Amino acid sequence: MPTVAIIGAGPLGRWLALSAARAGYRLLLEDVMPANLHHAQEALRAVLGPEALPNVRFVSTIEDAVRDADLAIDCVPDELESKLEILWLLDRMAPPRTVLATPTTRLSIADLANCTYRPEKCIAIAAEASSLTAGASAEILLRTTSRTTPATVALVEDFWHRLGFTPAFAPDQAEQLPT
Repeated sequence: MPTVAIIGAGPLGRWLALSAARAGYRLLLEDVMPANLHHAQEALRAVLGPEALPNVRFVSTIEDAVRDADLAIDCVPDELESKLEILWLLDRMAPPRTVLATPTTRLSIADLANCTYRPEKCIAIAAEASSLTAGASAEILLRTTSRTTPATVALVEDFWHRLGFTPAFAPDQAEQLPT
């Protein structure tokens, strides 16, 4: 089973961590705010019980979170500066095999991916955090670029299937615009 790093232990990060842990993933949850990690740990312990927590590690640095990750998902605000900063950090700290997934409904994954050394391993989760955590839909839209590899698609598709979603893939809209 792949190892998943989730960056950010706010509501979306906690929900993803809980869902991934339930699906059996080895999970690393990171947040720079100790209080967020503490709340996440308590929430996961309350729902999963202490016996499920050996597959979950709570870490305070991005480097510790992504060191062994096959998939890294950031849960930072959907703002250009935040996304560029987190993808820059993940790109430099994660092993070359790590796929980078970022929730965004407003930004182009093609543009964000081009700011990394691994554009072929970047994918966007095109869903509002509130719709994910509320379980409002069984379908999840994922945006790819013309450079996204089949292995990247397969890893992310399997992840969302295991979480109970039906992944749908669409090309990044910015790549579809006429030049």
